[in-house]
Amino acid sequence: MRKDVRILLVGEPKVGKTSLIMSLVSEEFPQVVPYRAEEITIPADVTPERVPTHIVDYSEAEQTDEQLSSEISKANVICIVYAVNNKKSIEKVTSHWIPLINDNTDKDSRVPVILVGNKSDLVEHSSMETILPVMNQYTEIETCVECSAKNLKNISELFYYAQKAVLHPTGPLYCPEEKRMKPACIKALTRIFKVSDLDNDGILNDNELNFFQRTCFNAPLASQALEDVKNVVRKNVIDGVCDNGLTLKGFLFLHTLFIQRGRHETTWTVLRRFGYDDDLELHQDYLFPLTLKIPPDCTTELNHNAYLFLQSVFDKHDKDRDCALSPEELKDLFDVFPYMPWGPDVNNTVCTNNEGWITYQGYLSQWTLTTYLDVQRCLEYLGYLGYSIISEQESQAAAITVTRDKKIDLQKKQTQRSVFRCNVFGDSGSGKSGFLQAFLGRNLTRQNIVSEEHMSYYAISTAYVYGQEKYLLLHEVFPDFDVLSDADLACDIVCLVYDASNPHSFEYCARVFKQYFMDTKTPCMMIAAKSDLQETKQLYALTPLEFCRKHKMPPPQAFTCNTADAPCKDIYTKLATMAMHPHVTQADLKSSTFWLRVSVGATMFAVLGFAMYRVLLKQR
Repeated sequence: MRKDVRILLVGEPKVGKTSLIMSLVSEEFPQVVPYRAEEITIPADVTPERVPTHIVDYSEAEQTDEQLSSEISKANVICIVYAVNNKKSIEKVTSHWIPLINDNTDKDSRVPVILVGNKSDLVEHSSMETILPVMNQYTEIETCVECSAKNLKNISELFYYAQKAVLHPTGPLYCPEEKRMKPACIKALTRIFKVSDLDNDGILNDNELNFFQRTCFNAPLASQALEDVKNVVRKNVIDGVCDNGLTLKGFLFLHTLFIQRGRHETTWTVLRRFGYDDDLELHQDYLFPLTLKIPPDCTTELNHNAYLFLQSVFDKHDKDRDCALSPEELKDLFDVFPYMPWGPDVNNTVCTNNEGWITYQGYLSQWTLTTYLDVQRCLEYLGYLGYSIISEQESQAAAITVTRDKKIDLQKKQTQRSVFRCNVFGDSGSGKSGFLQAFLGRNLTRQNIVSEEHMSYYAISTAYVYGQEKYLLLHEVFPDFDVLSDADLACDIVCLVYDASNPHSFEYCARVFKQYFMDTKTPCMMIAAKSDLQETKQLYALTPLEFCRKHKMPPPQAFTCNTADAPCKDIYTKLATMAMHPHVTQADLKSSTFWLRVSVGATMFAVLGFAMYRVLLKQR
């Protein structure tokens, strides 16, 4: 909502503009009236809407046309004052003032106008019969008020309506000619309905309506009040109430009724609570509540409450309870977004089921990836889903944890991080893409049906390290040796992939390691990919094993994704362990008992995790 309101009074000389302002301020009719009143500011604490209000007078005798044009362009609302006993001043409303205002304002954002019939104490008849056709002709006219500066009739109401026209304008919400809400308003209220429909059954039940009421108005509805609301809808709209709950049709009808009865503030309160600005767009301050400062060597992750919220969103849209989102279910989930945020590449970034649908694990993995790589986009997405409202948090920023500096983790030899990044280097054709896809459980046969244009340079899933579930994010680095960026080099572990069947493949890995990682503390692992093929001697001064020994790296790990079933995931557990414990000595890394503990722990907790998941699924 606006932080202040600027009201301009215009009209013919002697209609009582200045008297109206002075009567409002002094609460009595002035005996001596100047040509023009000085601009006054009414403090927020004495206005109904708690917003500072500036009231500006205009005098033809003291101001030029240029000054008038300037004031019109600065005004948030304009009161055209006429005298009810002066026909000429009434005629000037349409012949002069409205055209003048329109000439000095943007056509796409007309300033609201209030028609003010002053000096009602001098006549016994009303001017409304003359004014109503004018109101119907000009949509920018919000309302008409008849008042008297002399006996203080409707003075406070006049300025309240003017303030209300700015803070709760009719224009963006409703088309009076067609007697219905505008498409942008319907779209916004539809999103609000869907966010508030916590079980996604197309109906707002009593609990959901009460939560909505508390969220928007800080007070629940009494049981009888709820029934009264539903009865009004039942009488006026077919299918407005279903199974004793409010349908979208009924919800939209209620807001149309509020607007038609002049209670725009009710609808605006709802819209603003759900993040909308005066143009019915989601406000930037709502979508991007603050710029999170991420210090070097720190990362961004979702916290526990954020994961609980995202789990509830998944449950809400997984209609068939198969723990995966079909294309229709995914489209329904993102229906509250202005665009589809996930493209086909996401299906090749996270785990999917046999139909290629994103699984529950894959869904949470993609959110984890977005948070890690682009936290501002994550805040935006959470805003569309209504995170701050449903979770009753101040903003989406409450969902984000900024991890501590990696140097502190190394000093303390422990970390609270849940997401670890592994950058995968290798020459063209070395098997990097296959290595990423194998992490998602896809063998070579499944990989071969993936469209080249939908391939992803990222893969993310979970791995168990000593019984703790962690996210491992694999990033395939483009094999252009001369243009490696800081992002390509910043990671928790480096994976160097070479094709064991290609004699020229290892040299690239050796060069990358020696140029970029030999003098760093970043752990590195060598992967001998395509181990199902005939191994060939690498044309390099040292064998891969000798190279690893020389640089105190674990020995090369044989890997293939050309398997009958899903490829073995032991290698990814090793990578996650090394990323989480970069301080582990090389002796430990070479120890078979070390890796046995890791593998057994991972297997045990994967089984337990799946068992727990099935229990939770039954409960759902």
